[in-house]
This record gives sequence, structure tokens and C-alpha cells, in this order.
Amino acid sequence: MLSVKQELLTALAAALERLAPGAGEKAAFESPKVAAHGDLACTAAMQLAKQLKQNPRQTAEQIRTALLALPAFERWVAAIEIAGPGFINIRLRPAAWQQAVREVLDAGADFGNRPANGEKVLVEFVSANPTGPLHVGHGRQAALGDAICNLLATQGAQVYREFYYNDAGVQIATLANSTQLRARGLKPGDAGWPEAAYNGEYIQDIANDFLAGKTVTSDDRAFTASGDIEDLDSIRQFAVAYLRHEQDLDLKAFQVRFDNYYLESSLYTSGKVAATVQKLQDAGKTYEQDGALWLKSTDYGDDKDRVMRKGDGTFTYFVPDVAYHIAKWERGFHKVVNIQGTDHHGTIARVRAGLQAAGVGIPEGYPDYVLHTMVRVVKGGEEVKISKRAGSYVTLRDLIEWTSKDAVRFFLLSRKPDTEYTFDVDLAVAQNNDNPVYYVQYAHARICSVLRSWGGDRAALVGVDLAALDSPAAQTLMLALARYPDMLTHAAAGFAPHDVTFYLRDLAATYHSYYDAERILVDDEAVRLARLALVAATAQVLHNGLAVLGVSAPSRM
Repeated sequence: MLSVKQELLTALAAALERLAPGAGEKAAFESPKVAAHGDLACTAAMQLAKQLKQNPRQTAEQIRTALLALPAFERWVAAIEIAGPGFINIRLRPAAWQQAVREVLDAGADFGNRPANGEKVLVEFVSANPTGPLHVGHGRQAALGDAICNLLATQGAQVYREFYYNDAGVQIATLANSTQLRARGLKPGDAGWPEAAYNGEYIQDIANDFLAGKTVTSDDRAFTASGDIEDLDSIRQFAVAYLRHEQDLDLKAFQVRFDNYYLESSLYTSGKVAATVQKLQDAGKTYEQDGALWLKSTDYGDDKDRVMRKGDGTFTYFVPDVAYHIAKWERGFHKVVNIQGTDHHGTIARVRAGLQAAGVGIPEGYPDYVLHTMVRVVKGGEEVKISKRAGSYVTLRDLIEWTSKDAVRFFLLSRKPDTEYTFDVDLAVAQNNDNPVYYVQYAHARICSVLRSWGGDRAALVGVDLAALDSPAAQTLMLALARYPDMLTHAAAGFAPHDVTFYLRDLAATYHSYYDAERILVDDEAVRLARLALVAATAQVLHNGLAVLGVSAPSRM
């Protein structure tokens, strides 16, 4: 179907160019707002009418006549109709939709993917400070970030996954102090236990392993405990390595990987923060007031100027963020996407203002942001707010253990990131059509069962005659398959993996309806092979879409 659409688009461009020089460059098809109006729509007549000094319907009739005479339209188009003020609605022949089946079977796992375009994209996500286990909010971010990376890769981008975290700030100092107190035998509720300390039982686990002199290894660091209860720096480094290891276990269970781990502390030790501040001062975009250094962020649309350096000499948190994004730009990543919680909303204007003020050539609107809300967890009809492991929140590992990696990923991606979401544990383990991930995976498994019953070689289906696929049910399913590449493109452009979940649920529903409408393993060999080719293509698209989400496509359920 992609090839058919491109062939028709080339023909349309040629027809428009003959009608009005330069018009061919604007040739485009749209999807009719009402499916009954046709398969493709064109608004060129309304755009050209004024230039040609004609009524739009008159222009539309000229375009229609020209298109009907073209070989591509003769081959693939059943009818061209004019509607309203000059809309051109195009109805395709069944053979055009049958091409979608051929293209899926030919391309296999690559169906819907565009060729490499040379664009480098950095996606930063999770970026959790190593102060405790990953919570379900981190899980939503991990699912979003990984799926967005996969979506961008389908469009030909070279995608780089990055995890950014602070290993030396106030929170890390609190972690070290909390661990030292546990190592001394204190616990939450005891006299002398600080209100700001971390209370989860995982702190006791860290303290025990530190006293035992254990070695911990994560993807980006390793450290052996000194076992000396007075060695606070050793406690700090051990605790950070320990919790990074725990994060790695969660992320591996979630099948999320990263290409690089970037430390906030390195921005200071490398001099990048100091260099950034100097750039802003040299550009005349700062001023001193009340003992603090301020950024003139209102020059760039912020609602007020922002403090960069406080009276005590420490920098506010957005300053290293600006330095970090300058470093991203200097590393060659001119397209950057940050996945963060909605509590970071206020950071966007400050970081972008700092990047513009620094005068290093970064364009407005850099970087892109995807903000997500937190997640409520409901189990047995009641909200779950605490975890035995974390003490104050539900962890990602809890959620995976209660349900499955596939359910957690699909559920957390099934809504727009900035909408509130309630994760229903009972629904996630239900084996019925109300469970969306089960519903989609079952459609794939159901097709695999049909193909096993047939017993033939799937490769033999690539070249079969598809003329028998002429029923309304078959056409509806082929239409759904043909939508997949454009859906991927739009989802990638909008950083919207929820579009993929919606599509997969619709495709599964369309397949289940087709299965109920037509028997596949019929006696007539030509009909049987054509229908097998259609359902094999459907299984392939279900598999491809689930892979974008990081969800498996089981062949048996």
C-alpha cells in the first residue's frame, strides 16, 4: 500500500504541475474525515482555484479528468468523486489494499520502518538519583522513553539512550547519613533519627552489606565497602553503587537499556558549569542582586528572572541543567528529547532561556520535553501507597512481580503521558478481553494457532494470489494494516507511543471480527492461501507494533 500511495502521489504531482507550474510540489493526500467518503482525499482544487481564476469545483473537475487518464489511477483507483466546495475523494480498488498484505509479508519485521536518515537523537529518561528503588513513576518514564526511542528508530533516526543522575548532592548526603545511622543500630522512630532521613528497609540492607565489606557492581560503577562505620565517604560511594545496581536490576527486568550514564558531578569537575556561567556573564545576561547572581530569563519569555547562584555560593538546580544541555549540543546531538515528570514543568523555560542566553548556536525550542504524571496503583479495589521494599511508595519491581513486564509496559503506555493514570493490578493479570495487553497478544497467538493448524511454510504466502480478498471484512482488515506506517510516523513526530497501543487494540479487534466473519482454512486452495496471507500479515504487524512498545508477541496463550 505504501508503494501504491507513492505511485498515486507521483501521478497527482505530475497532473497538478501540468495544470499550474509549481503546484506539483504541494501534492498531498489526506485521510477523509468520514470513511464513507473514500480512501484518500485531495484539497488541491481549493488551493489552486484562485490562482487559476476558477470556481474550486471547476478546478476539481479538471484535476479529476486529468487523474482518470493516468495509468497509475487507472490501475489502482475505482472512482474519483467531487464533494462540497471542491474536495476530491478517491476510492481505491481492492487490488490496492491487497498490496498492503504483500508489503507486510515482503518487509517482515521492517514493515513500517523508514530508511536511515542520518539524524542523531539523544533521549534522556529515567534519570533517577540513586537514593532508593525505582518507583512506578520511574516505570512510566522508562516505558515512555524506551518506546519513544523505538519509535524514532523506525523513522530512520540513530537513537542514543542516556541516563543522567546526581551522585554527590544533598540527597546523596542524606542517603549516606541514613545508611551510617542504620549501620550504628538506629532505625526510624528511634530518638535521634532525623526527620529528613530515608526510612525504607532497603537502607538497612545497604548498611548490612557495607559492614560486611561487600563489593557491588552496576552498569556504570563498582565499589567495595571499607566496612568502617566512620568512613562516611566510603558509605556514600557504596550506597550509590548499591542503589545503581538495584536500579539496573529493575531496568533489566523491564528490558530497558542505556547507552550512557552521565553524572551531574562531572559537570562541576570538568568545569562545564563554571564555563556555562562565564558564557552567560560574558553575554551580559546576568546581574547581581541581594547577594545572588541572577539570569535575565524574562528576556526569553520566562515569567520572572531566576537565581543562578545563591548567596551561599551554591548553584540552583537549573544551572547544571543548562551546562548539561550545552554538552549535549557539543556532542553532536542537535535533536534531544527529555522525558520527565510534570513537576519539572517550571524547568523548561529556565533551561531554554539559559541555552539561548549562552549564545552557543542552540535554536529556540531545544530540547524537546515529554512530561508525564505520576501513577496510582489499585489492587483489590484499593489504592496501594507503600512497599515493603521502599517503605513509602510502590516500586517498579513490585508492579512487575505482581503482574508482568508486558502488562506494566502496555498499561503505562496506554494513555497520553500528561494524563492521570490508575494502574489496576487485577485487570493487568485478568485473562479476558477487558485486559488490553491480553486482548492484543491473544489476537497474535490466535493467528499463530491458525498457521500451525495449516502447517505450511509462511514464506510460501508471499507470492500468493490475493484476488479472493474481496469481502468487506477482508477489506477492513487490509485497511487497518495499511494504516500502520503512517501511524508510526505520526506517533514518532508527536512522541506519542499511546497511539501505538490504540492502533494495536483496533487492529486486534478488526482481526477478531474478521475471524468471526470468515473461515480461514477452507477447502478452496486459492481462497485458503489468500486468507492465510492476510492473517499472517496481521500477525506480523501485531508483532512489529508490540516490539515498538517493548512487549512480547507470544505464539501460544
